[in-house]
Amino acid sequence: LAHDGRAPPDSHLAVPGPGSPLCPLVDVASASNFRCFQLRHFHLDLRLNFAVKEMSGWLVLDLVPVQPGVQILVLDSHPSLLIHSIDCKVPGSGQEEPVSLTYRVDPFTDYGSSLNVSLPTAALKPGRLIQITIRYTTTDGPAIWWLDSELTCGQSRPLVFTQGHSVCNRSFFPSFDTPAVKSTYTATVRVPDGVTVLMSASRSSYSKQDRVFQFSMEFPVPSYLVALVAGDLQHVDVGPRSRVWAEPCLLSCAVKKLGGSVERWLAVAEQLFGPYLWGRCDIVFLPPSFPIVAMENPCLTFIIASILESSEFLLIDVIHEISHGWFGNAVTNATWEEMWLSEGLATYAQRRITTEAYGEAFTCLETAVRLDALHRQLRLLGDNNPVSKLQVKFEPGVNPSSLMNLFTYEKGFCFVSYLSEICGDVRRFDCFLRDYISEFKFKSVVAQDLIDYFLGYFPELKDAAIAQREGLEFERWLSGCGPPLYEPDLSAGGALTRPVQDLCDLWRSSDPPDLKTVATFDLSAWSTFQIVLFLDRMLDLSPLPHDVMAGLSGCYSSLFDGLNAEVQIRWLQMVVRNSFYPELPRVRAFLHKHVSNDTAPSSTVALHRVLPSHCTEFYRRTAPSSTVALPRVLPSHCTEFYRRTAPSTTVTLHRVLP
Repeated sequence: LAHDGRAPPDSHLAVPGPGSPLCPLVDVASASNFRCFQLRHFHLDLRLNFAVKEMSGWLVLDLVPVQPGVQILVLDSHPSLLIHSIDCKVPGSGQEEPVSLTYRVDPFTDYGSSLNVSLPTAALKPGRLIQITIRYTTTDGPAIWWLDSELTCGQSRPLVFTQGHSVCNRSFFPSFDTPAVKSTYTATVRVPDGVTVLMSASRSSYSKQDRVFQFSMEFPVPSYLVALVAGDLQHVDVGPRSRVWAEPCLLSCAVKKLGGSVERWLAVAEQLFGPYLWGRCDIVFLPPSFPIVAMENPCLTFIIASILESSEFLLIDVIHEISHGWFGNAVTNATWEEMWLSEGLATYAQRRITTEAYGEAFTCLETAVRLDALHRQLRLLGDNNPVSKLQVKFEPGVNPSSLMNLFTYEKGFCFVSYLSEICGDVRRFDCFLRDYISEFKFKSVVAQDLIDYFLGYFPELKDAAIAQREGLEFERWLSGCGPPLYEPDLSAGGALTRPVQDLCDLWRSSDPPDLKTVATFDLSAWSTFQIVLFLDRMLDLSPLPHDVMAGLSGCYSSLFDGLNAEVQIRWLQMVVRNSFYPELPRVRAFLHKHVSNDTAPSSTVALHRVLPSHCTEFYRRTAPSSTVALPRVLPSHCTEFYRRTAPSTTVTLHRVLP
């Protein structure tokens, strides 16, 4: 170790103590020397200033050195953080006044910097608590989204929210910004009159006289799961431990859509995976500026309001975030190179919940949509692309968020499904997952921890050398490129998926099919997922003959106009993919509705940051100018399509435009 305690790049030194991963690791996405300290707790004290769009205050870190001779504390930070002062206290040492510390900020990557704090060596002893206080102000960092009132749903008051995944929260507060480190936290937030503050915390209180909100998270969480939203928010209780929050204009719709479903889903999840550990399971609906569909912040899921258009997608996304209460939040991937430990397991858990709550056929249909998208992405990228690995090795400087893709979710799901298959009984595998959570709760793990526990739980599989089964080796699953080595049997969904494929087969010929035969398929009675599967598969067959597109338009266009955006965006992708000019006005109308220039800020946002490739294609072909200012807004349908189908969140325009 150097004097700052940072290990060389090839080191595999782990931190002792609660919450540390069971296997050694290096997190190349963190500049910090987190291995040298145990973070016991931290406290945030912040004042929100909407007028200048700043948060100012201080952070107190309760740290215990675990390595002798460490002279520097290195934290993850960001150039947007303005550090004013840093001091240190050693409780119980007889030192009453804090000692001012020297520090410097060094470049690290384009998504952060390193804050290097020189420590008072006389006070440093392994096992002795020290308190570091950092006074700072946030400016325009990637974690904090300030929305003027016209960018909110109600357009009456401004709103601010944070989004920490994966490595953004280092622009919210200096931290050990790695999923390998977990701690409890408290927060004090001071706001103007009329502003409600929510955080991902298990307890909260409010002093109306002082306009101060107090929060406490009593369970250890990694830094990326600390989240805040403040604005004109109201709530309705929808269950004994769940509450829906939203702007007043959205609240009744959100409550109507969710009803008492949240408690039902929680009860099913608890039957499968054991007690829900977080107490509260609240949901806050955010404006379309929210950059992803949903985020599993503990106790308080953030979800984009646009998803309310589609009941089926709302159901799936909320259940997925609930599943993270066990997989991702309670047991966390220790490094971003193994995000599938969170997303793959949560996707498997989500589908176990929907199977129990809505039947196997519904789950198979939704899975078919997602696995189709996985293979579509593979065709785009090629089977040898390294981003298709479950264990992705990051090069230093690569932003982990850029490699969050379908493989993380669906290839990870397939591997977990394979583990369930080889244990021979899905109920037996449920018991394994329940015990896995009990064993590792509030800890961070690597893949080998899961595999070792699995083989120890099923010794007969270990004795049969199941991990080395030819063609299905666990190592090949984790480090191999390409498609999943196994996919679950989806035949139980045949009653829902067969009509979809039959209709695709009718339309795939060079001539339009007989309209009487087509009329036997009543799409108005189909579910959203059935129509999405149909349109996705027709997109795969594009380009189609003009007569076929004209037939599809005549049969379905008016129906699709009245359906949700998940359906509309796919139909309009077909319009653009096939250069079907009679429908191009619908494309323009769709874009004007969902990406309105009335709410655009003065600055132009790069197209590849706000629209997936097909939306960019719509834009290029239909907009009067390719430099029209676009808002920092990503509706749920675009976000969902992008998150689950785009090859990379850093795709550049010249790669996605024809």
